[in-house]
Amino acid sequence: MWQDFKKFALKGNVIDLAIGVIIGGAFGKIVSSLVKDMIMPLIGLLLGGISFTKLEYSLEDATIKYGLFLQTVVDFLIIASSLFFFVRILNRLKRKADPPAEEIKVDRQEELLTEIRDLLQKQVNLSKEN
Repeated sequence: MWQDFKKFALKGNVIDLAIGVIIGGAFGKIVSSLVKDMIMPLIGLLLGGISFTKLEYSLEDATIKYGLFLQTVVDFLIIASSLFFFVRILNRLKRKADPPAEEIKVDRQEELLTEIRDLLQKQVNLSKEN
């Protein structure tokens, strides 16, 4: 069992995934700070000095903190858009790095076999119709 666990844990995929999760967590903290400490105060300033974190609605003993919810939504939108652009840039770089696909060369024998196959298929279709 120990050997199987070592094989699993030391595979490149698992290590890459672990690194991705750690970097993703750190990236999430950076974006959360960007939203909370820089973007939301500017939005609040543009809206007349409103602090989103203080927006709440009290209903008897319950407090609905919709300002924190709005901040979380903005967090998500910024994270999603930044990941979208990051993946888009990576895909463009990958396309540029990939060599163009070579044109498939078909020799004369393959062409003849393809024509014969097509003719046989037409005959089969004609015989089914009659």
